[in-house]
Amino acid sequence: MARAGNKAAVVLCMDVGFAMNNSFPGEESPFELAKKVMTMFLQRQVFAENKDEIALVLFGTDGTENALAHEDQYQNITVHRHLMLPDFDLLEDIESRIQTGSQQADFLDALIVCMDVIQQETIGKKFEKRHIEVFTDLSSPFSKDQLDTIIHNLRKSNISLQFFLPFPIGKEDGTGDRGDGSLHSDHHGPYFPLKEITEQQKEGIRMVKRVMISLEGEDGLDEIYSFSESLRQLCVFKKIEKSSMAWPCQLTIGSNLSIRIVAYKSIQQGKAKKAWTVVDARSLRKEDIQKETVYCLNDDDETEVPKEDTIQGFRYGSDIIPFSKVDEEQMKYKSEGKCFSVLGFCRSSQVHRKYYMGNQVLKVFAAKDDEAAAVALSSLIHALDELDMVAIVRYAYSKNSNPQVGMAFPYIKDTYECLVYVQLPFMEDLRQYMFSSLKNNKKCTPTEAQLSAVDALIDSMSLVKKDEEEGMVEDLFPTTKIPDPQFQRLFQCLLHRALHPQEPLPPIQQHILNMLDPPTEVTAKCQIPLSKIKTLFPLTEAIKKKDQVTAQDIFQDTHEEGPTSKKLKTEERGAHFSLSSLAEGSVTKVGSVNPAENFRVLVRQKTTSFEEASHQLINHIEQFLDTNETLYFMKSMDCIKAFREEAIQFSEEQRFNGFLKALAEKVESKQLNHFWEIVIQDGITLITKDEASGSSVTAEEAKTFLAPKGNPSEDTAAAFEEGGDVDDLLDLI
Repeated sequence: MARAGNKAAVVLCMDVGFAMNNSFPGEESPFELAKKVMTMFLQRQVFAENKDEIALVLFGTDGTENALAHEDQYQNITVHRHLMLPDFDLLEDIESRIQTGSQQADFLDALIVCMDVIQQETIGKKFEKRHIEVFTDLSSPFSKDQLDTIIHNLRKSNISLQFFLPFPIGKEDGTGDRGDGSLHSDHHGPYFPLKEITEQQKEGIRMVKRVMISLEGEDGLDEIYSFSESLRQLCVFKKIEKSSMAWPCQLTIGSNLSIRIVAYKSIQQGKAKKAWTVVDARSLRKEDIQKETVYCLNDDDETEVPKEDTIQGFRYGSDIIPFSKVDEEQMKYKSEGKCFSVLGFCRSSQVHRKYYMGNQVLKVFAAKDDEAAAVALSSLIHALDELDMVAIVRYAYSKNSNPQVGMAFPYIKDTYECLVYVQLPFMEDLRQYMFSSLKNNKKCTPTEAQLSAVDALIDSMSLVKKDEEEGMVEDLFPTTKIPDPQFQRLFQCLLHRALHPQEPLPPIQQHILNMLDPPTEVTAKCQIPLSKIKTLFPLTEAIKKKDQVTAQDIFQDTHEEGPTSKKLKTEERGAHFSLSSLAEGSVTKVGSVNPAENFRVLVRQKTTSFEEASHQLINHIEQFLDTNETLYFMKSMDCIKAFREEAIQFSEEQRFNGFLKALAEKVESKQLNHFWEIVIQDGITLITKDEASGSSVTAEEAKTFLAPKGNPSEDTAAAFEEGGDVDDLLDLI
């Protein structure tokens, strides 16, 4: 388990001569394609957050700027950027500032300048790799005089080389594909047939092949890429490289057996490393934002309270229980330190796959250079494997960590063996759900034909392909090789916003959407089983059943005297209220868990007066509003809606209207504007006389009640302008 990622020094060598602008009509020029490839490579490096340093050398520029330039030597070659970590400035330079020149330069001279940059700028720095990438169309003349010297120095300095060209290079002839036949039919740029290659480019191809074969033999030709091939390989952002830190500990079994171990994280849930931060919208600087926290009492004056006079509180229902720092420290679990202790062993079949949890998987090895630990751990691993058993382990990362219970099972490969640790749930982590069995429901019993059709669908959608002759198994949907679409989309948007601050974000790239599509082979195979499923499982429109008729509906007392409106209300109530709702349980008061439903049951059972039930409901509404949290605001809205509906049914419209007016005053005094916006949005207003005969509120007054309040000073001024007297002014006040 070595540390991931080796620091590299990379020089990008780009041809910007005038020939790089040549292209067929409707096709992108080699210059634009080279910029695309370089941009994709650099953005992968930026978001991968590795330590590679990158330089940029341009050849074919109108000017000359390099350390080797002298008289007529190494002309029209510019070191645009020296070795340093890549950033958005370099991406912006490549995208908008670098343009083709009117000159041409020898690409072998440019190679020598790149080698000089690496040799001079890596002095005093430690790099595991040194690398040059050349982007050119090979149209520029070159001199072979120093070719042998260049190859010798590349080998001596251990510098690797890659070429990126507008056309693919074959191993046998001058041009063509790599032998897989894919580049002709699926290219993302101009394809140059053999007859379109100039004599200068043919000579350049022979030179490039000679250089690469001299450096790496026949395999060197695999380091010559076409732009189209590179775009396909670089379209996915590179994952962030993270080193796996060793976690040394003692594996203990009982009180007498202890084995020195070291564990590494094998799998861990990926998360975006960089968190969002708040900056000034104009200067884009975090330092320009000054945060100040003030603690105030929830009173009319909003009295300020010093921080040292505050204490933490834990909400338990509608009450807040004070909890000091001392209490919190005493409550914390006190651990003796890191721990990996075996509690016991059990059959592997007893630990079901559904119990695996946690966000990481650990691989446990014997401590390095400890032969006794290696022998002991190997014996344990092989014993567990032979007996088909696993170890149940108590795991604590450090003394400040809460302990976990988990399972360690043997993992034996040809090159290594280890224990693999996976966290298991405690009792509180399990969720037990009770569902009725489908087998006991005759309506849900499938026919043999239906069972056969579903079996065929499952078989056709298998993501594992088996080759019976060779005994090979191929994974058609390898999830470990699919990048997280969330990261890909995030990096795409960040890059676009950095380079184009004023433009809207682009749509999701098609290759990101294609990654999550089922394999084409699976999609084709499941078409016939799907058609059978559609035939054997026809969909029918669900028709709503008629409301259940109760005894009250059948045996109505038609001779009962009373207002017609009350009879209508009783009939309306029966549409959505039956005896079954009265049997929900014994409700004696309005609780805080489901206050709206408790209120409905109380007023309909008539065990409590409407006045008392509404008083209890209003108390809960006020408690919810005091929390000043959106979740409790929504609960208050449910209560208010229930209050309004039942007030109309039981002719208590005056009581509701009085409550709503008092609520509006309270909202204004406590500045609960966000809650009142919810009330306005849901249209909860006073009960009008159109809804209930006992109300005196008109529809216009109810509408005005929800309208934003005007400025009192403006109303006063208007009263005087219209000739209002002192009595009018007092009425306004």
